[in-house]
Amino acid sequence: MSEIHWRDSVVEYIRTEALPVDKFGHQPRLYSLAVRLAEENEFDDDVLFAAAWMHDLGVFLGHRPQDAAALACWDHLPYTLTRSRELLAEWGFPASKLEAVAEAIRTHQPQGKPVRFEAVLLHDADILEQLGAIGALRTIAKVGRDTRFPTFSSVLPVLRQAVELLPAKLCLESARKLAIPRVALLASFLAAAEHEAGQIMF
Repeated sequence: MSEIHWRDSVVEYIRTEALPVDKFGHQPRLYSLAVRLAEENEFDDDVLFAAAWMHDLGVFLGHRPQDAAALACWDHLPYTLTRSRELLAEWGFPASKLEAVAEAIRTHQPQGKPVRFEAVLLHDADILEQLGAIGALRTIAKVGRDTRFPTFSSVLPVLRQAVELLPAKLCLESARKLAIPRVALLASFLAAAEHEAGQIMF
């Protein structure tokens, strides 16, 4: 029987562990978007693939705290970094590239300061995933199951903040271009939701 490639192990593991189940779609979209942002520039595809698929491990059910108080102050990055390193090594990922994967995961959030090109790609792609129709869907899906979002009204400030603050955090010109229609769509959605609701909380 042929040896299973580490990429197959990554995908199958995340397919199983990404809970709630709608979280699974983020990984393949993120990787594809990050590759698109690279345009004609060279990058280490092993590093980008591993980081894109493993970067949110610590936010999945079964990997994050169940206690509400502990969850409220949970920083998933230390857990994600440690567990990703263990799993990738177990699956045969090149040991010489583990630190590059760690940097990309560690700096993927909007406030991150990525240095390596693969980390910049992941950082900008993850920001773009918080904008546009996909950004709206990903946030709205949390209503009622995430203590931060008990109602639809509670997601509006988060989406508004995404429109106002996230575009300025993008590093790449390719990402800034893709952000323009996504920002416009999300801003239009917010305006429509607020207009239709009027003063009524929903």
